[in-house]
Amino acid sequence: MASEYNRWYHPYEVNDKYKKRVAYFSMEFGIDQALKIYSGGLGFLAGSHMRSAYELRQNMVGIGMLWKYGYYDQERNEDLTMRPHFQEKNYSFLEDSGITVRVLVDQHPVLVKAMVLKPETFGTVPMYFLTTDIPENDHLARTITHHLYDPEPRARIAQSIVLGIGGAKVVEALGGSDIYHMNEGHALPLAFRLFEVYGKLSEIRKRLVFTTHTPEKAGNEEHDIHLLDDMSFFNGATLEEVRELTGMHGQMFSHTLAALRLAKVANGVSQLHGEVSRDMWYENEGVCEIKAITNAQNFNFWADMDLWHAQERDDHTSMIRRKQDLKRELFKEVANQAGKLFKPEVLTIVWARRFAAYKRADLLVRDMKRFMEFISNKEMLSTGNLGR
Repeated sequence: MASEYNRWYHPYEVNDKYKKRVAYFSMEFGIDQALKIYSGGLGFLAGSHMRSAYELRQNMVGIGMLWKYGYYDQERNEDLTMRPHFQEKNYSFLEDSGITVRVLVDQHPVLVKAMVLKPETFGTVPMYFLTTDIPENDHLARTITHHLYDPEPRARIAQSIVLGIGGAKVVEALGGSDIYHMNEGHALPLAFRLFEVYGKLSEIRKRLVFTTHTPEKAGNEEHDIHLLDDMSFFNGATLEEVRELTGMHGQMFSHTLAALRLAKVANGVSQLHGEVSRDMWYENEGVCEIKAITNAQNFNFWADMDLWHAQERDDHTSMIRRKQDLKRELFKEVANQAGKLFKPEVLTIVWARRFAAYKRADLLVRDMKRFMEFISNKEMLSTGNLGR
């Protein structure tokens, strides 16, 4: 058992600028390819925060989920179309923190074990990953932490309960936190755990902050409030209390709107996204301030240093050469996996990881004339300005 990690602990002296304890909740973290508990950009943002917090010696821990099958692995059919494959994952570098907590899901008790990722493994703050796949739980309870973003609504609700309420209880077992950060609304039940502990909306707001991601209302999660109540989403709070706290008086319960009303401050992930979010949500009463924090990926992990040094020298020729080298390496991998050879000198547009309608690929061809002029501009191709 990793005994030093069954309490609030960091293997470094916390920077004086970051004395407040912060617990960062996210349904996914893209930390390293070896830890396949992520789906896309939201997870990579969260993972980079964990790396950067470690480098800055912040007083932070990460709270996430240990997905037994991840999101999915991508494989190819005989015609080279893609298919999802769910492969069980095992991670010898995770250790039992010694912390197990109890939550209610659909009025049934479920045990949640916290596995710890030590900072020295990937260069992150201490991270606690929650699993229900333990012998003490029945089969249905064990499946809660099997698949990231399970398509079955009740399973998704159960996952939010485990992350939010289970995660809050793990933080309490560690010694408690000053600030609870929700990366999107997936961990919203933690607000109702804070209500159980502190009893007042003002006390929740002292501790809760929120990052909103999805710039379309259709992409912000909603459920029938009675289904959530039946599933124990509100952690014992009555529907009257929930409606009073969140201002949600209809049948459908918006996770994002509730988070904006329960948090003391929220942020979008870029300046433009902050503007869009304010336009989307400020028409509702009781929402907190939505700031804009332009987020970036962790430099030391993600930057290609050859490309960076060329940019610092304003060495245009070296930058183009390095981009071409990287593109050739990418196309070698494409040829290895798909048997297709692409030409490095041709503009090639791809979607990484997965293709989804909300990524709005149709914007590329909305103005076809302009698009064709763009990709046929020989001057841009020769100077390497594409993609800069």
